[in-house]
Amino acid sequence: MIVWLAALALLLLLVLPPLMARGEIERHRAPDPALPGTGGELAWSLLNRAGVKNVRVELTTGGDHYDPQTKTVRLTEPHYHGASLAAVAVAAHEVAHALQDHEGYGPLKTRTALVNAAGQIEKIGAALMLVTPVLALATRSPKVGLLSAAAGLLTMGVMTLTHLVTLPVEWDASFRRALPMLREGGYLPPEKLRQARGILRACALTYLSGSVMSLLNVGRWITILRR
Repeated sequence: MIVWLAALALLLLLVLPPLMARGEIERHRAPDPALPGTGGELAWSLLNRAGVKNVRVELTTGGDHYDPQTKTVRLTEPHYHGASLAAVAVAAHEVAHALQDHEGYGPLKTRTALVNAAGQIEKIGAALMLVTPVLALATRSPKVGLLSAAAGLLTMGVMTLTHLVTLPVEWDASFRRALPMLREGGYLPPEKLRQARGILRACALTYLSGSVMSLLNVGRWITILRR
């Protein structure tokens, strides 16, 4: 019984956060005439208020994010041109990442380094998967196949570590930076601020869900390799 309850709790942890995040954003996506401007305008305002002059704000089709390599806050159409509470919350969150970068926030540096390392390890893993069949034929050793499995495990391990480091980075961006900026700058009244907190909380839970999924994948591969 306990095992089934634990499995159900784990399933809910994996499934519910993404649904909650999408639901919160959709619920607050309608234009709000009480807001002072669009998400893109807010992003520029927050950056200027913080005295950050080397960061750009751009429209993108590749998902809302901050790019530390090019120093660019990128917002999708609904959040760049939209004057909704969802646009405000997302824009403030991405600007918060820009401020983390500007201040040299350690966990963000670690996450960026891990993302870059994962890309390189993935390339090595792909190369090993190509040469493993040739090596297996040449050596006739079944253990050669462990090379590609180990490379896959290493890739997943780095990605899992990236997910775990991402949790404090996202939490800091949402609750220690974005919400205080919105409150102290007078961008949102108290009721709207509470709703923005709900949006950011739901989005933060998706990173927890991703971390759990990565840990499960690593555990599954370790079990396979030990057989």
